[in-house]
Amino acid sequence: MPKELESRRALRNARRVLIKAGTSVVANDDGRPSLTRLGSICEQIAELHRNGVQIIMVSSGATGMGKRLMRKHGRMNMTMAEVASFGENIDIDQLSNADQGGGAQRTRSESGDAMSERFFSEVVNANERPHSMHNAKKTYDSACAAAGQFEMMNLYNALFSQMEISAAQVLLTEGDFRNQDHLSNLHYSIERLLNLGIIPIVNENDAISANRGYTEGDLFSDNDSLAALCARSFACDLCILLTDVDGVFDRPPSEKGAKLLSFYSQEQSVGIGEKSKHGRGGMASKISAAQSAVKPGSKTRACVVVSGTDLNAIRSLTSKAYDGTDQDEPKGTLFATPGSPLEQQALKEIAAAKLNSEVSISEDARKMATASRDEARKLQSLPHSERKAILYAVADALEAQKDTLLKANAIDLENAEKDGTSTQLVSRLKLTDSKLATLSSGIRQIADQSDPLGVVKAKREVADGLTLSQITVPIGVLMIIFESRPDSMPQISALALASGNGLLLKGGKEAAHSNEAIHKVIGDAVEAGSGGKIKRDIIALVTSRGQVADMLKLDDVVDLVIPRGSNALVSYIKANTRIPVLGHADGVCHVYVDKSANDAAVISKIVVDAKTDYPSACNAMETLLLHKDTLQTVAMPVLMNLRASGVKVLGGPKAMSSGLCDVPAKEMKCEYGDLTCM
Repeated sequence: MPKELESRRALRNARRVLIKAGTSVVANDDGRPSLTRLGSICEQIAELHRNGVQIIMVSSGATGMGKRLMRKHGRMNMTMAEVASFGENIDIDQLSNADQGGGAQRTRSESGDAMSERFFSEVVNANERPHSMHNAKKTYDSACAAAGQFEMMNLYNALFSQMEISAAQVLLTEGDFRNQDHLSNLHYSIERLLNLGIIPIVNENDAISANRGYTEGDLFSDNDSLAALCARSFACDLCILLTDVDGVFDRPPSEKGAKLLSFYSQEQSVGIGEKSKHGRGGMASKISAAQSAVKPGSKTRACVVVSGTDLNAIRSLTSKAYDGTDQDEPKGTLFATPGSPLEQQALKEIAAAKLNSEVSISEDARKMATASRDEARKLQSLPHSERKAILYAVADALEAQKDTLLKANAIDLENAEKDGTSTQLVSRLKLTDSKLATLSSGIRQIADQSDPLGVVKAKREVADGLTLSQITVPIGVLMIIFESRPDSMPQISALALASGNGLLLKGGKEAAHSNEAIHKVIGDAVEAGSGGKIKRDIIALVTSRGQVADMLKLDDVVDLVIPRGSNALVSYIKANTRIPVLGHADGVCHVYVDKSANDAAVISKIVVDAKTDYPSACNAMETLLLHKDTLQTVAMPVLMNLRASGVKVLGGPKAMSSGLCDVPAKEMKCEYGDLTCM
């Protein structure tokens, strides 16, 4: 059984706890109460109550229950003729959008839609209610809340009475916290109820507040912020916010790789997904409420956002005895008062966990590299025909799965646009039908080449009976770090598979979704094309910087590192590994026009193609060098054709003095990566 963290153990000493159950916990997807979850919550609260812990509940769900009740009575008030007219597809929730006409009887000439609008206007939007159409939805929800409060309290009363516990309903508005007399009476009422062992069940009085629009100046805007306000106002030691996910994640939980945060620091930044379809709040609301509950000066020292669908969540956080048999990690996300001893303890635990994680990453890196090496050795033993079949399978798979690949690439492109990524990088990032077709064609060309392995390149007899031969063999395991060009992955993979090498690939984070999709397609194709002889482990996708750092230490497994990127990247790799590194210079490619070149049309075609065919590629022309004698022959026509093709031509010192260019280059060595050259 894992040892409990000290920061979590401290929560078990809480003597007054506020528990907030959100609509997504209280209700099922159809809006009906979840008896399973509500029963479990009441049982766990009863256990705390018997152990002398004072409990305050903040419960959502009344509006949902009221809507069912309003719908039921709306149907009951219909005449048989109206039922026949409307049929079974009656949605009373749409009543708030009905017009507020009078109660005149419908005529036979009215259409079904007109009768529907008029009838529901009469039932819900009665004439004596002076609300405008704009407020109809809010006033309808107010009525639903009023109807649902009674039903919700009946349900809680039925559940708690089975455990011989009494509950009391407390309906509040913002004015109750702003008015000192109201607030004083409220404090007295809550304290009196708690001292008598009665559980206050708090909710916003929506029948009065009308679920209005809220502003930043409001004390609370939903039951999450109401729970935080109550926790502070009534001196609760611990606030528990029950929601429909396990806690706060570093990104939307629906995204692959989303990680649950055991502790949320004040400087934390996370991605927020869509809120549930029930209730007003969402994860952003819960984070804000949790931070509000534990803000400096509050007696509430801790708040935990945890899943209410976990039928043991409250017990696992607050029971006197720790039972870690059903959990490897702490449940939920802990918030603590900034600067408090609890926060300091939690930060120490996070640092210790990070250190342990780094050790785990190191182990994973070795496993990944070793698996690639083992599969590479199997690949080397296969005949050329079988390696050729694998390459054909990869080429076919890229075409067959192009829709999947383009869909993943679209996510990366959308993220790049949101992040303000440069046009140059977006151009490299983008996949198209033609790019995938070109990739497939190129891989088939590699497959059709002669076997690169076992080729005798040279042979020399160095002594009688001793011959020295130079024979091509696989290098072993290659670690290749490439930029945000997802089309690089199939190219690199094909060359490695053809030459019998294992691969560890690390692409740019901007192409994360594209790389993951391509890696899966290639892995599936390798296994299918080899008939299961070679596993997908031969090509591993490295996804974190931590793994890169650890793999650079594996000089006993990795045979060569090839970094494709900036000089800074190459220098970093060389300085941090003992593995041989195949570096490169900047991708500043030159095209030189000699004085002997005299056909302006041919020269222009070559120069324009060198720059415009794929400007963001690392082998695109960045500098055009002209022999001084060409100034009187082909220089000007070539430059005119470049500019006509949309290329911005910058001039070096001599070009500027010769009048060839109007705009000077800021530096003599630059990889532009777009339609600019010197």
